[in-house]
Amino acid sequence: MEASKKYNVLIENNLIDKAGEIALSHSLKGKVCVVTDTNVAPIYLPRVKKSLLESGIEVCEYIFESGEKSKNAQNFIEILNFLAENHFTRTDSVFALGGGVAGDLAGFSAASYMRGINFVQIPTSLLAMVDSSVGGKTAIDLEAGKNLAGAFYQPEFVLIDPTVLSTLPKEFLNDAMAEIIKYAMITKNKLPNLLVEENITEIIAECVRIKSEIVHKDEFEGGIRRLLNFGHTAAHAIEALSEFKITHGNAVAMGMRIITKAWENRGLCEKGTLSYLEKELEKNSLLNKCEFKAEELCEICANDKKLEGSTLNLVVPLEIGRCEVQKIKLEELTDILKEGIG
Repeated sequence: MEASKKYNVLIENNLIDKAGEIALSHSLKGKVCVVTDTNVAPIYLPRVKKSLLESGIEVCEYIFESGEKSKNAQNFIEILNFLAENHFTRTDSVFALGGGVAGDLAGFSAASYMRGINFVQIPTSLLAMVDSSVGGKTAIDLEAGKNLAGAFYQPEFVLIDPTVLSTLPKEFLNDAMAEIIKYAMITKNKLPNLLVEENITEIIAECVRIKSEIVHKDEFEGGIRRLLNFGHTAAHAIEALSEFKITHGNAVAMGMRIITKAWENRGLCEKGTLSYLEKELEKNSLLNKCEFKAEELCEICANDKKLEGSTLNLVVPLEIGRCEVQKIKLEELTDILKEGIG
């Protein structure tokens, strides 16, 4: 991965048991705070700690309640205080062990503590492996909306062990497929064929390659990186309105369908794009019908971090494997959402 700094994204079976060895190879010799949640900690924290301790690395852990609601200012401040109480310095590290919530929360904490200490991503969900663990976005949620406080902060390395996916329920794997389908929609790549073959390691590697290429060109989301937000404008509003009972993947699935339907209905998208998208979503048991009203979604979108004044950068599909970013007025969004939901 090449952004403001180069770093390795390592993908290999049973890599989680080599965390300490890999840390030393990247010159991380100080203390490590592993930030993880109540679901992941009993399964993978002992293995990560064992590997770090065997490499002579001192370890402590911060465990938070699993779920999006924990990605909040309170946990953020608690982690900063925890690091200070344990006398962490700039030569020490924060390891995120878990899904996107752990990665976002730990990453923003690492970026903020002493203006930045070492940060490592060890994603244990398919969603985090293919998306949030790569690219350097970290954030917490505010009452006004999702990911409104955060920082671009690249890790020292990303450790991806596909074998950990064996402990995930099927619905969690399905949920992650929304982001993978998103990659298939936004650029020309190998994913349409890989989705047929269902080789998960190759799918992860291709998603990482696509995101790495995009982030290398536009680390701070001033241009092409905005393509990664396909479906996310409506998705974040759907998540908020459901009080996060609707998962991120299902919300993204609905968001992609809404904008694709609206654009195909307007004759602005190649015919057949919507049917391809719906087929992939259905194949992975993802929701694609939104029960919320366009006006409700638009009210939440008014706080979207992608807003520039009264203008929104909206990612729209032109055909399978090609999207573009268009600037629209916020008042236009309600009509677009109505067309897509209807």
